[in-house]
Amino acid sequence: MTFAQAEPANTLREKIEAFGPERFFNRELSWLEFNKRVLEESENPRNPLLERLRFLAISGSNLDEFYRVRVAGLHEQAESCIGDLTPDGMTPKLQLRKINEAVSRISERQQARWKALQRELASEGIELLGAEDLSDAGKTWLKAFFMRHVHAALSAVAVDASRPFPHIQSQELAVVLDCEDGRSGEPMCALVTVSSKLERFIRLPAVKGSDGKPQTGFVAIETMISLFADILLPGYKVRQAGLFRPLRNSEIEFQEKSEDLQKVLRRALGRRQLGEVIRLEMSSSLSESTQQLIVNGLKIRRDDVVTLDGLFAIADTSQLIVSDRPDLLYKPFDIRFPERIREFDDDCFAAIAEKDIVVHHPYESFDVVLQYLRQAAADPDVLAIKWTLYRTSKRSPVVEALREAREAGKQVTVMIEVMARFDELNNLDWARQLEQVGVHVVYGLTHLELKTHAKLGQVVRRENGGLRTYCHIGTGNYHPATARIYTDISYFTADPAVGRDVTKIFNYVTTYSRPHDLERMYISPHGIKSKIIESIYEEIAHARAGRPAAIWMKLNALVDPEVIDALYEAGLSGVPIDLVIRGICCLKPGVPGLSENIRVKSIIGRFLEHARIYCFGGGHGLPSARAPVYISSADMMPRNLERRVEAMTSIVNPTVHQQILEQIMVANLKDNLQSWRVKSDGRCERVRILPGEEPFSAHEYFMTNPSLSGRGGALKRNFPRRFATASSSHA
Repeated sequence: MTFAQAEPANTLREKIEAFGPERFFNRELSWLEFNKRVLEESENPRNPLLERLRFLAISGSNLDEFYRVRVAGLHEQAESCIGDLTPDGMTPKLQLRKINEAVSRISERQQARWKALQRELASEGIELLGAEDLSDAGKTWLKAFFMRHVHAALSAVAVDASRPFPHIQSQELAVVLDCEDGRSGEPMCALVTVSSKLERFIRLPAVKGSDGKPQTGFVAIETMISLFADILLPGYKVRQAGLFRPLRNSEIEFQEKSEDLQKVLRRALGRRQLGEVIRLEMSSSLSESTQQLIVNGLKIRRDDVVTLDGLFAIADTSQLIVSDRPDLLYKPFDIRFPERIREFDDDCFAAIAEKDIVVHHPYESFDVVLQYLRQAAADPDVLAIKWTLYRTSKRSPVVEALREAREAGKQVTVMIEVMARFDELNNLDWARQLEQVGVHVVYGLTHLELKTHAKLGQVVRRENGGLRTYCHIGTGNYHPATARIYTDISYFTADPAVGRDVTKIFNYVTTYSRPHDLERMYISPHGIKSKIIESIYEEIAHARAGRPAAIWMKLNALVDPEVIDALYEAGLSGVPIDLVIRGICCLKPGVPGLSENIRVKSIIGRFLEHARIYCFGGGHGLPSARAPVYISSADMMPRNLERRVEAMTSIVNPTVHQQILEQIMVANLKDNLQSWRVKSDGRCERVRILPGEEPFSAHEYFMTNPSLSGRGGALKRNFPRRFATASSSHA
């Protein structure tokens, strides 16, 4: 069937809807598939040993947050008897059952990977030692460390059916000591909670092994507590020791009152650690009576209890990644600073005024953003700075630059999203510090229950007798640490149309006045989704008319049912679709009669893919200099499209357009060393290199090749023209 002979739209929609809920993959199970991909990197031989350990730790951290947020929400729905079905037709209770089954398999895999990595680490002289492995000298040193750094911070609490059960915070380890009185033989169960402020693994003094190489030994804090339990409980003998660890609902609820928002939110944050326990990990070695005592004390159902015979809190293994073994880590690479800014004597405004620039993090330095802000703070011609903050570091150079700008007399407005999960307290502290120096701090559209997730910065500068706006539009957070490991796009422009749009968006979050007549930008909840769906249908029209049509998307999650159905319709209309989705994908690719024309891949590697890019052939196919290209802070998820303030920007500058489409997108599609193919059942398989195919890593390519818009005078000499002939067959 040719494009022109494609079925009528109504027939296609009926065909799609006939698949019913089966055409969607479950959101939560898809996320677990993503975390399995992360875990699988812990055995990828292309990754150095300590980096493989890091992937194991990340998989554990991811799983903890998944339970504290997503599973906690499902628990609330199930207990409230909310029977709403997901698009794939599941109730909350059915999702919980399937999640627990999947997580059980993942947890077993994590423990198996930990044991395998332990053996490899030991072969490299890095060991986690048990009490039986310690020499007398080691025990003597460890006891001195215990008395000096740990003992005073611990409290042993006796528990039984007649005493109130102590509060154990979310993710805190609790050591269970089953004891008996040394004289009377009377039994006692004591709990020792381990504060997250204490080191989980204590590094022993370095010694030389039999081969003369340095040996690095660690002891887990729970091992140390069991070893010196007689100091905590004099007169008692420990018969058995075990562990448990609760995960609590981390959602916070508050209603904005007339009182100060900071006070309301701080009180709500204080209640977070009192949330319901939704998962309990417990040593399988504990007696049945002790297990029941803990279950009753934490008020948790047995269905939500997991017994472990292995290492608790897998995420903590990141503490074993020692910096003095660079041979077991990724080789450092040179983070570049855009040559074009250097060519303008490090004057960011002069470089941006000449031509738009894209900075591709982490391959290009986040210092460009900081230099841009600091220059604005010091420039006497700069009148005003507006900035959004969703997440940033505890010692934020971004916040410091904004504070300096205010102290230099600039008008500074900062939109701080105080509801950024797990960064609420950090953001509240920054808000207070900025307010103290006179910055106009805005907390966003809390009354509309909209989080502001857009990454926008604007500098207003006096030039040539008028005002000129310089804008920064990002796909990632203003966080120097994550900018070193997240692949994101920082787009700098002095385009007047973009400046007008950004001004309107800032007015929206500061005055609640919904923007109209945006010229180059789109926002949610009032425009991104409709623009994406409109663009998909334009590709359908091109395909039906026999013109070249194609859709490329790079995003973190694809969940929205309307967007997915539009993509199904495009695929059935003859539009080739290639999606690079790091995490959740509720679309099922490759289903006969539904999505045979849609391919989905996921890239997992040294860096965390984070940028969102949306490309449409526009009647010219992809890649094409005339193809519509957009960058955004928004994924295709209902929360991003309907419950957040997000921004999406069209890219029209030729060099920036070429960089994003023909360099970034094509490299992602071309990657075959870090890529996974998403199958029609939601599972994934590693992309295999075909005979005669050249191995290609997108991350390694960007580490060794300069970006297009920042290359400066050497641009034309060095751009890899072979990418210009790329097609969607790379996926």
